[in-house]
Amino acid sequence: MNQALQLATRGKGCVEPNPMVGCVIVRDGVIIGEGFHAKYGGPHAEVHAIQNANVTDLRGCSVYVTLEPCSHHGKTPPCAERLATLRPDRVIVAMEDPCELVRGKGIERLLEANIQVSVGICGAEAEKLNAPYLTLQSRHRPYIIGKWAMTTDGKLATRCGESFWISGPESRKVVHELRSQVDGIIVGSGTVMADDPLLTPRDGGSNKIPLRVVVDSQLQTDPNRQLARSAADFPTLIWTSQQADPNRVQALQKLGCEVYKSPALSHQARLQALLTELGRRRCTNLLCEGGAGLLGALFDAQCIDEVHVFIAPKLFGGGEALTPIGGNGVSLPSEAAKIKDWNVNRSGEDIYLSGSVSYH
Repeated sequence: MNQALQLATRGKGCVEPNPMVGCVIVRDGVIIGEGFHAKYGGPHAEVHAIQNANVTDLRGCSVYVTLEPCSHHGKTPPCAERLATLRPDRVIVAMEDPCELVRGKGIERLLEANIQVSVGICGAEAEKLNAPYLTLQSRHRPYIIGKWAMTTDGKLATRCGESFWISGPESRKVVHELRSQVDGIIVGSGTVMADDPLLTPRDGGSNKIPLRVVVDSQLQTDPNRQLARSAADFPTLIWTSQQADPNRVQALQKLGCEVYKSPALSHQARLQALLTELGRRRCTNLLCEGGAGLLGALFDAQCIDEVHVFIAPKLFGGGEALTPIGGNGVSLPSEAAKIKDWNVNRSGEDIYLSGSVSYH
């Protein structure tokens, strides 16, 4: 199962909104076939593993798969039916699929075929692997990754708002890799105006083009900014309020931006409406690149699920210099969100810390 989990990771950034899945087929203690879900709309892990095994049936075999085999016709035929036909002795499943189209039905089909089924081997590891998929299924919003670069004294920029460049080239390369693995990248309008970012993955090793999302209640986004001028080539959604200037809306739309006027009244309600809409569009994971106001709003709503932080060996000082997460924050140290399963590495001269976020 550990081998199957390792195989599954190779689909990261290519299979969303589907889950990452790996499969290993064993006969007499020897692996005879393995595969993983490599591309959205393409064959599933079980199909690749069966083809790799190059056998006409699976009698005498055990099949290890990281997620319950699908039981419905989607872009591909149901894997549970394929396995039932080939009749392995056992199918070992790391976790059930929470998708309502599957949710136990794949396991039920295998049992109907008199195949022994075990569920839960490396279940925690499988859940961690597909945390974005599970978040979309259970909370109907994207899995949100907070990313920022800061100085050792915790500043996003100087007191004058200057931030180029806090982190080094090695860290910026990692950011492009992160961008190439997500369905969307989200920023606040202040970041667009201050930094004029393009928000596209470069040198990330993927052909994925993530949706660029700007939270801009006052519709301050200038049509002359890179993000607006490149909207014909890179999908761009600007989420604003009903009070947005119609002329600015029209100018941005002419450039190719999708401008959505949210009916929600408060900033927090508009943000929740945006996350719900992105979930409806099956946006699995969303990289938030700031600024402090947007990260703070997401933190206050307990919606930051994972963080990637680049800490540069620099000091800016300044009481007015921005820190990464604004908003209301917590009142007591005991209320702090915890970073779980964290990793710390060197990234050039920077320290690179990443981990999942727990609010309990």
